[in-house]
Amino acid sequence: MSDKLIFRLVAVLSVVVFVVVVILNRKILPAPAVDPKSLLILPKLNAFINGTCSLLLIISLYCIKRKKIATHKKLNLTAFFLSALFLLSYIAYHWLAPQEAKFGDLNHDGLLSQGELDQAGNMRLTYLFILITHIVLAALVLPMVLLSFYFGLKMDVAKHRKITRWSFPIWLYVTVTGVVVYLLISPYYLQ
Repeated sequence: MSDKLIFRLVAVLSVVVFVVVVILNRKILPAPAVDPKSLLILPKLNAFINGTCSLLLIISLYCIKRKKIATHKKLNLTAFFLSALFLLSYIAYHWLAPQEAKFGDLNHDGLLSQGELDQAGNMRLTYLFILITHIVLAALVLPMVLLSFYFGLKMDVAKHRKITRWSFPIWLYVTVTGVVVYLLISPYYLQ
């Protein structure tokens, strides 16, 4: 396959994933009725997956710096598989959950009263900043990660390094902030 064809496939796949996430996350397609309590494990699972991916990425960097290419490859393939699993779990949760948790919503009514906003204070702005950068960078990093994998598996080291200079820190940021977002929003999940 030519690089040009791969670029097109990566672009199409990235757009399809983005559109599916938006459609299901915004509940454009109606979700089946599910007991909300049965979904509570998914955010914890997602945080665990993100944390695991963070560690795998850091260890992978350590390994490649020591020329342990086979280990680097296995770690990144595992991180990629876990990220795909995360994406499925994330989509399932946000599609099936009847109500989104809102930072500061202490009474879980889906609305933020002035008292709740006051109590959340500047921490809400911090949370929203982390969440927004996490979401935007997660959408942007997918095509970079796919191309990094393509060039890495093809052993085109020069192109792999060129893309990975950008994709690695962004992917790591997304996985770390995924855990941070969970830790910040978890007190507001309906228990």
